[in-house]
Amino acid sequence: MSIRLQILVPEALERRVRKAAQRRQLATGAWVRQAIEQALAADRPAGDPLDKLSALGAPTGDIAQMLAEIEAGRG
Repeated sequence: MSIRLQILVPEALERRVRKAAQRRQLATGAWVRQAIEQALAADRPAGDPLDKLSALGAPTGDIAQMLAEIEAGRG
């Protein structure tokens, strides 16, 4: 489900946003949503554990299967 978020921006900023969206061949709303997502991702605290885990490139899978493989390796 989506909700509407309305913000007021100066005309000059609206023009810059519209032109940036056109350069990327996106609708203005899509460009703004991407910009918000990028800003929120960049706003994560330094050393965020999720960032560290994803940087490992470790294998992932079903937790039950992974635990069974760990237990099998102990035998």
